[in-house]
Amino acid sequence: MKRILKPVTYILAAIYFLVDAVFMAVARPIARWIGRHFEFRRLRGWIRSLPPYPSLALFSVPVIILEPIKPVAAYLAATGQVVSGAATFIIGELLKLVLVERLFHLTRDKLMRIPAFAWTYGKFTEMKAWLQATEAWRAIRALSRAAKEAVARARAKLVGSFSRLATSRD
Repeated sequence: MKRILKPVTYILAAIYFLVDAVFMAVARPIARWIGRHFEFRRLRGWIRSLPPYPSLALFSVPVIILEPIKPVAAYLAATGQVVSGAATFIIGELLKLVLVERLFHLTRDKLMRIPAFAWTYGKFTEMKAWLQATEAWRAIRALSRAAKEAVARARAKLVGSFSRLATSRD
């Protein structure tokens, strides 16, 4: 049984990490940029003033509205519109993650007052911690770090080449 579960764990860890890393790597900077560039003080104040259950309802809205994007994207891809399907999926997922992350940041304390939400969030956190403690997760993280470092080295080399080329033309 352990021999069967180990490859499955590696696959699940890889899928989870890749999806999480790709979307959150893009979603967090977008959320921060929105937070810095758009002054939503009144809206932010209103959201923070909500009691726990209305906060939960508001937190659920982006998920409820944007989750149906996935089947739409799958339909587009299945009908031969692969680029449109991929763009629909990526934009919908990023928008959902940005909105959910911003709303969670604003309402976390109130959401944790709801016993079912706090329990579910605790279980999610435990599962994520378990997954991150697996050998598979560590292997995927090491590969990811190596890939990021290789991209950074290639980028630095490319920038250096362009700098030398520009200097030699002067």
